[in-house]
Amino acid sequence: MIYDAIIIGAGPAGLTAAIYLLRANKKVLVLEKETIGGQISSSPLVENYPGYLSISGSELTGNMFDQVLNLGGEVEIEEVIKIIENEVITEDNTYKTKTIIVATGCKPRVLGIDNEENLIGNGIHFCVACDGAFYKDKKVAVIGGGNSAVINAISLSDYCTEVILIQNLDHLTAEQNLIDTLNKKNNVKIILNGKVVSYIGEDALEGFILKNNEEIIVDGLFLSIGQVPNSDFIKEFLDIKNNYIDSDDCLTKYPNVFVAGDVRTKEIRQLTTATSDGTTCAIKAIDYLNNFS
Repeated sequence: MIYDAIIIGAGPAGLTAAIYLLRANKKVLVLEKETIGGQISSSPLVENYPGYLSISGSELTGNMFDQVLNLGGEVEIEEVIKIIENEVITEDNTYKTKTIIVATGCKPRVLGIDNEENLIGNGIHFCVACDGAFYKDKKVAVIGGGNSAVINAISLSDYCTEVILIQNLDHLTAEQNLIDTLNKKNNVKIILNGKVVSYIGEDALEGFILKNNEEIIVDGLFLSIGQVPNSDFIKEFLDIKNNYIDSDDCLTKYPNVFVAGDVRTKEIRQLTTATSDGTTCAIKAIDYLNNFS
């Protein structure tokens, strides 16, 4: 079997591309190694996506996923390990395709300090929607100062006794309306110019120490400090720039391979720009397929 398009990644960019291709009557396979919906699916609150005053990331991407299935798209949970010309190779299968869209997104960035890997899942988390409920009536910290960090702090403040937001800059970088909402929370403490230098606890997180030697005891900690592109598997196939796939207007050096979303080089990485990339890639792939036929 030869697919018209294989989309690697089932986040907003990949799912949007699938919807457009399927509506053009193309045979589409979506391959995802972990979570349907990508990083945004773990966000408890999305308020900047057109058409929704407020919606959770999981519900929004769940709607996209349902569209793909209703249009007849195939989705498999498999990790892609290599691409060779018109073949996509996973740990279990080799798929043939006429076009490829890479939409693998990013993974959460970590601090990279001692014992961090051991504590992930044992007090250190990334997803408030997934793990926040475990800290009801407890004290937690959020590391970061952008939109994701502030949204996470706001969400946690609704059921935690105290939330400490640690930002390594002298100001928060989130949207002002989010900062205004955060400032109204009486149980949120903001520490600026703060840098975590070590964790307290061997097998479970007990707290952390800042660069000024201040020791902060918490029950849990949520890292919200940005992302790292998922591009390692494709570095031998596509050009890479600062770990991102080098791409101009979603194009690559191969006429039948396109790249969408946070994994590609671009100035702005937002939910809406991801879906925009998905649309662009799909239309370019459809044009290629129509000419190819």
